[in-house]
Formats: sequence, structure tokens, C-alpha cells
Amino acid sequence: MEYPPKHHQESAFKNVVEVVKNYPFGTLVTVKGHAPLITHIPMVYEADGSKFGKLVAHIDRYNPQVATLTEGAPATAVFYGPDCYISPSVYSTRQFPTWNYIFAHLQGRVRLLKDKDSVKRTMVRMTSFLEGENPKYVLSPDDARMDSLVDYIVGFEIELTQWEGKFKLSQDKVKKDRELAKQALIESQKKDVTGFIEGIFAKHENARDRS
Repeated sequence: MEYPPKHHQESAFKNVVEVVKNYPFGTLVTVKGHAPLITHIPMVYEADGSKFGKLVAHIDRYNPQVATLTEGAPATAVFYGPDCYISPSVYSTRQFPTWNYIFAHLQGRVRLLKDKDSVKRTMVRMTSFLEGENPKYVLSPDDARMDSLVDYIVGFEIELTQWEGKFKLSQDKVKKDRELAKQALIESQKKDVTGFIEGIFAKHENARDRS
């Protein structure tokens, strides 16, 4: 049996890039020995004239994962688009429960940014992208605060070599049910998370609270 099914695989790279652009907070995965190391960070996609482009990012210098970010080392970035449980009640035909999702997996090679000016330029570009079309904040390239900040981070790029889009969208259902599942996915993103976040803030414990 082929896995994943072809109808769950995205065949257009541009659609995978759209996932990264709209959901840039991803999961960086590298390996040390036989153990995976994982960090959740924003990674911004940039077209650079190469076949697949690159991701630009930075990470805390004291993060243990930094030891794996050597020149040319392999790295994987995972980006999570919308996902939700699809109840059989959603469909017009008799179905089983399932989960629909939009994921992007990008693989490539690490290229370290070895001078401070390169890291600062990356920070400026990332901030500009993340602020969006109507920015409420602009990070100036001449902001002196970055001079001390860059000592505590490692800037890097991932030159992309492979990609995979995992788009499970009830493609194996009839047209009406695909549309109903799409609407369910849209509606799931409108869920009010106020209670959850308020509860986490109220109940979260960390070292500072316990000291």
C-alpha cells in the first residue's frame, strides 16, 4: 500500500510555499547521534534564484541544537497549517471520523551566517515580513540594540533541497462532502481560545513562580 496516498500529497511547490508564508512559526528538526533535536522558531521563506529557495532564521546561541547547525548539515523544517477533527456529522454521506490537515515539510542544508551584519540584515528582513503589509513596527538596520543582541543568537539559512506537502482534505469523498469538510476546517479556525489561554496563564508554573 502506498503511503501517504497520492491524493494527500501536494504536487505544486508554490502551494507548499504558501503554507510557509502564512504559518511561518515552524519546527526545526536536526539529529545529534541518534537523537532528534527540536526547536520551535519562526523561519521565513525567501526566493533566491535557486531551485527551491531558502529559509532564514536565528536561534538562541545557548540552545543545545546549535551544535548540530554546522555548515552543510542536514535540517528539516515542519510548518503546520490549519487542521481539525472532521465529525461524520459534517458529511452528507455515511463516513467515519477523521482528521484533516495542511502540513509542509522542507529539507535542506544549513548555511551559517558568520558575520554580525549578515545576521542583522536577516533580522530586519524577517521582521519586515512578519509585520506584514501594514507594519506597526519597523526594525531599523541602524538600531544599536541589535549590536548586543547578535552576540546571543546564531543566524542561519537552510538551502532547500527537498519538499513535501501533506494536504489531507477529504479528497477521497464526493464533491459535496469535500466542500462540507472544507467549511468545517474554516469554521474550526474561528474557535474562541480565550478560556484556554486565560487558564494557561493562570495555571502555568515555571521556575520563577516556584522560587
